Amino acid sequence: MASSILSDMFASGGEKPVLILDFGSQYTHLITRRIRQLSILTVCITGTSPLHAIAALNPCVIILSGGPNSVHANDAPSFPDGFLEYAEENGVPVLGICYGMQLLVQKLGGKVADGEKHEYGKMVITVVEEESEFFGPEASGEIQTVWMSHGDEALRLPEGFKVVARSLQGSVAAIENPSKKLYGLQFHPEVTHSPKGMESLRHFLIDVCGVPADWNMEDVLEEQIKHVRSMVGPDEHVICGLSGGVDSTVAAVLVHKAIGDRLHCLFVDNGLLRYQERERVMSSFRNELHLPVTCIDASENFLGKLKGVKDPERKRKIIGEEFIHVFEGFAPKVGEEVGRNPLFLVQGTLYPDVIESCPPPGSGRNHSHTIKSHHNVGGLPERMNLKLIEPLKLLFKDEVRRLGKFLNVPESFLKRHPFPGPGLAVRVLGDVTEGNALNILREVDEIFIQAIKDAGLYDSIWQAFAVFLPVRTVGVQGDQRTHANAVVLRAITSEDGMTADWYYFDHKFLIDVVSKICNQVRGVNRVCQDITSKPPATVEWE
Repeated sequence: MASSILSDMFASGGEKPVLILDFGSQYTHLITRRIRQLSILTVCITGTSPLHAIAALNPCVIILSGGPNSVHANDAPSFPDGFLEYAEENGVPVLGICYGMQLLVQKLGGKVADGEKHEYGKMVITVVEEESEFFGPEASGEIQTVWMSHGDEALRLPEGFKVVARSLQGSVAAIENPSKKLYGLQFHPEVTHSPKGMESLRHFLIDVCGVPADWNMEDVLEEQIKHVRSMVGPDEHVICGLSGGVDSTVAAVLVHKAIGDRLHCLFVDNGLLRYQERERVMSSFRNELHLPVTCIDASENFLGKLKGVKDPERKRKIIGEEFIHVFEGFAPKVGEEVGRNPLFLVQGTLYPDVIESCPPPGSGRNHSHTIKSHHNVGGLPERMNLKLIEPLKLLFKDEVRRLGKFLNVPESFLKRHPFPGPGLAVRVLGDVTEGNALNILREVDEIFIQAIKDAGLYDSIWQAFAVFLPVRTVGVQGDQRTHANAVVLRAITSEDGMTADWYYFDHKFLIDVVSKICNQVRGVNRVCQDITSKPPATVEWE
């Protein structure tokens, strides 16, 4: 699924990305981030993708990620038949990392077995080969600290390979077959615990493989404008679901730059918005963004469909489908004004949305799991009347913000914290229509966010919000016993939303916020703080 979503971006043969085949490592998407920091376009798909999907992306280098499996397991994931032949015939270098290296060794006739001494955490390796392409010509004898996490190890190499680095314990740490352009690392160069990892990756990709470090936001903008114009005919019109968040705003401005007034923006009040969100966002659209936006109140429909629904995946599916129904209902109204119905829908889908929503395409294997169906990817109905335009689907959030700067999107939009497409439906645990849950959550969230802004912390935090728990707790308020609701405050720091750490508030700040919430919001007598990182948790609770 992920590969089909991305392949149309490279079908013309213009872009040649570094392609990462994901075999389930917790560090896989960190590899993507690290290589993009080198100004190199990098995409990631499941390692069990079919060969035609890999070829359609036209990669210049392929990296096989690590993973939790043993290559000897019955259901161990692997690249497709013909993969190595494809890489050799097309001159595409292949680098295997950890599990990826073991997979290369096994598939090419070497021997991988359970090592006598498992290596986990910081380890020391020595470059033992004088002419190592990965480490560079002057690295012979060099000692490096690296991060390892493996039980199996390579005991016999395939024909044509040489050991270029060993661990302090003597196990194989890096291998090469330069004539076949095949390379393997038993350690993880992408993590900060491998201090020279980025330097080695840069040398390998740029100096050895000749990958140009020329990927930038100006090129992304130019390519996406061309892509949008190639999709949308000169007389066709486009609808954009505009929420006021960073993603949809940048997507709308980009498409407007491509096709002008043939873009028709729609803001949908689904009844799941934050405190006074509708009024604030519509005012920002008029006064700052200067794009024509139609507002539709569809809250009754959304809340009606969500009544009694407690499962978070079901919530996301319902919301995704209902958004599409609203957009498809809006199309004929636009058609009455312009003479033809719009055929396209713009969405601010990001790369993390695709990653978390997409299971392995047709593999039947679960080495990569659907984390949650984002309403704009996995939550969409199977059949739609509108064709999707997703100009940001290769980008992480921080990259979208940089793109927005090139488009002169106002800072007030670019600096907004992310807000989930399903809105408060995934922040009210359980049935969102029960009691006064949505209104209570709006008041709590408003107090929390305003306190963060007043303290000058808003720009230092990636995302902050409150969560309504479906439990009641006993409290004492006004010298009387209360049996009221509990809420949770969550604030995180992150670069791209794929991983996150909880934000450490000053003790006095928390005391003041909790006091305001319990004194000002009727129905709340207990406030908790979520101090869980991602992983193991996700950012949102549902």
